Amino acid sequence: MTQIKANELILTFINVFKVEPENQDRVVELLTQATDVSVKYAPGFISCALHKSIDGTKVTMYAQWQSMDHYQVMRDDPKPLPFFQEALTMATFETGMYEVVKTFEHTKA
Repeated sequence: MTQIKANELILTFINVFKVEPENQDRVVELLTQATDVSVKYAPGFISCALHKSIDGTKVTMYAQWQSMDHYQVMRDDPKPLPFFQEALTMATFETGMYEVVKTFEHTKA
């Protein structure tokens, strides 16, 4: 389960796939398949969550890894590659690596 906490030694990726609305569900399906066949079994993988925009133009993956080395080993695995390659025929991709610095929770006034 995804847990977002500040000052944890976790590498967070926020990957945004820009898509045409008619391709959004297929990109979600491909990213799900890639995760199901390989990514979730990779050493150092912690969690990920897929999000789709209400307007149909984006799919965002929030993924947590123990380190960049762990992430790179997964990227070198050929099993998820066909799913990622097909997704990139329908979407442009922008990635960002982050560390959580602060979290906030609801507080009653």
